[in-house]
Amino acid sequence: MAPRISLRGLFNNAAGFLSRLSWQTPLSPLPNQRDVVHVPYLGGVPSCPIDGPISCRNNTPVTGDTCCFVHPSGRLLLAQFWDQEAHVPGAEEDWTLHGLWPDLCDGSYEAYCGMTPHFSNISDILTQYGQDELLALMHRYWVAASGSNEHLWTHEYNKHASCINTLTSSCYGGDYRPGMEAVEYFTRAFHLFRNLDTYMALAWAGIVPTHESTYELAVVQKALEKYSGGSVVLKCSGHERSVMHEAWYAFFVQGNLQSGRFIPARGYGEHGDVGNCADQVWYLPKKCRWPGGCDRGAEL
Repeated sequence: MAPRISLRGLFNNAAGFLSRLSWQTPLSPLPNQRDVVHVPYLGGVPSCPIDGPISCRNNTPVTGDTCCFVHPSGRLLLAQFWDQEAHVPGAEEDWTLHGLWPDLCDGSYEAYCGMTPHFSNISDILTQYGQDELLALMHRYWVAASGSNEHLWTHEYNKHASCINTLTSSCYGGDYRPGMEAVEYFTRAFHLFRNLDTYMALAWAGIVPTHESTYELAVVQKALEKYSGGSVVLKCSGHERSVMHEAWYAFFVQGNLQSGRFIPARGYGEHGDVGNCADQVWYLPKKCRWPGGCDRGAEL
């Protein structure tokens, strides 16, 4: 795809409104608090009542329909990385996607639950279902720090998606075809990711990558929580856990994963899924390893 002018590059020279490109749901131009994140619905399972129960707020679904109520892993964490190196030209300002993780509403979680089939051919499945554009975007924004992207996607799906009960094949009824649940998981996760532009949310608050000084952790967290409307867990690496590395956004779901509404979740859970960062954190610019430098004007 031909390079486009980077909207983020324009922002660095003059404040302006942020608009997004065709495939993804548009972002808010300002980091305003959100009440609900709407995710487009692909179809495949029956739609759920718009006034159905919200996950983690009921022990059992009000209607008794378990395919319209995410349980018991009812809180979803959307995890983003701030990588140390730009993985492709033009990625100096990209936060990347790590995964979409269900937890048990209290900070603890289960893994490899067996609610869905295990897959090892995520790229093939997405291609089979006509998701070539999604797959190209994932190679840009859902990238492995080591190993192949395919290995990362397989790991994230088999470990985490298998614990989301509304993805079970029985919820699709007679319309079920193998791989539908994987398409739903990656589509939902990526749309949610594209609704949460961590770089821009921090930039609007005057927080940009620099080697010159640190930022107060509380200020960084406040900016992201104002933007998302829910709790944000920050993770750090490096000496004394002072290098900002990861951000987790917390959501409840009203309805099922496939067609439900993502509602920002507040609170951290009794098991203390709080961050591990120091009170002052570095937000370091990415290193460019590409011959000839990195093109800040290129964006997929």
